[in-house]
Amino acid sequence: MITGIIHYMKDKIKRLQKLVRTGAKFSVLTAYDATIARVLDEQEIEVILVGDSLGMVVHGQDSTSLVTLAEMESHTIMVRRGVKSALLMSDIPMACGYDTRVAMESALCLMRAGADMVKFEADEAMLPTLRELSRQGLPFCAHIGLRPQQALKEGGYKIKGRDDAQRKTLLSLAKSAEDAGADMLLIECVVSDLAKEITDNVQIPVVGIGSGAGTDAQVLVIYDLLGLNPKPATFVRNFMQESSSIAEAVQLFRQETLNGNYPNSEQSYT
Repeated sequence: MITGIIHYMKDKIKRLQKLVRTGAKFSVLTAYDATIARVLDEQEIEVILVGDSLGMVVHGQDSTSLVTLAEMESHTIMVRRGVKSALLMSDIPMACGYDTRVAMESALCLMRAGADMVKFEADEAMLPTLRELSRQGLPFCAHIGLRPQQALKEGGYKIKGRDDAQRKTLLSLAKSAEDAGADMLLIECVVSDLAKEITDNVQIPVVGIGSGAGTDAQVLVIYDLLGLNPKPATFVRNFMQESSSIAEAVQLFRQETLNGNYPNSEQSYT
């Protein structure tokens, strides 16, 4: 049963990969419940992410580090009920990625809940686990750059790639994740020229957030897009200010992403 599901998921991923090979872009937004998921799906958002950001924006926690696998499973089930067409991706929570057996069980849990792909915040130490996931045929996205699950350990949310050592490390990690079998990369808060260089040097789709317009796609937390964050990051644009409905704001985000107008230089880091 799970083998057939994985083949279906892989077909959806291949469609995205074929899209970016033509030079086209795509859009990604977070959802945490069926209603918002339905709106995003109806507006043809290509990828819907059940992010562990739900710990902060839904559950009111101070970081993503307290989110549990059970919570991710529950929200994935909810979102799946609102999605018909989009590729559905779910976050693997903190502490579930480094042990290969735990990572495998966590990925299967979220895929049984309805995810087409899972996302790991990755570093070099995770590469053996990623290779095993790939060997088992499980679709995954590697999240590099700023990793919110590690932000407390690193002393806060910091822009990545501003020195030569970080640039070299991130370029190497991106290629290593691709070689380990990643189906997609997500780059968070990386200086824009490095994000573009990474995108140009891998063959898999690259999603950016706070990393300039040179990636294949952009992702935002839906509540940021709707202007509900009282202290938004520099890269956030309030699309609700320019729209008369949530659906209209979502469609504007999609169009501005596809035509390369979002993010602009003021919403990027150098």
